[in-house]
Amino acid sequence: MKVATKESILVATLELASQKGLGAVSLSQIAKKVGIQKASLYSHFSSKDEIIDSLYKYLRTKAKNRQNIGEVDYGALVKGKTAVEVLRYALESYRKMNEDPDMMQFYRFIVSERPFEEEAAKIMVAETEKMILATKQLFYAMQVQHVMHFSNVDMAAFSYAMAVHSMIDYIEDKKTAGMCDDDEKIIEDFIEEFVRIYGTE
Repeated sequence: MKVATKESILVATLELASQKGLGAVSLSQIAKKVGIQKASLYSHFSSKDEIIDSLYKYLRTKAKNRQNIGEVDYGALVKGKTAVEVLRYALESYRKMNEDPDMMQFYRFIVSERPFEEEAAKIMVAETEKMILATKQLFYAMQVQHVMHFSNVDMAAFSYAMAVHSMIDYIEDKKTAGMCDDDEKIIEDFIEEFVRIYGTE
């Protein structure tokens, strides 16, 4: 009898969900894809929700490793750079991770199913909250090193993260719709305007 690994189960789930949609994938289908009995899945995962959550964490870690994105020392990241340079670098790192082919495949069905699939919505909330937290940590480092000045760091970070997130979605939607133009300039102009308002240079 074939012995399944956690990774083989996660890879099979990604393939099935990409073909059928997250909601249509059952534990029986995952087991069949891996080549094991359904009961054998429970030696690795307690539920389909746990598989999906583990798949998200697995793909995120894999994408970060591919891009050599480790733990960030925000103080070191900010030191000796302009505010525009810091924000550009942070944005590029985030986009590289999320443009990883496996992550993009995962997000295609997660984004489409989040209005009616609880686990998909939870993952999107978790990803957004990670981005907001990272932005807060970055902004606190920028404030400490007098690169930017905010009267409310947390709200500035929240507003910035959500704005950039929406712009990325907008650009990706236009690409999918075949409506590409110089949309990348939107984010660049936003960064420059944000620094003009909050920068100390």
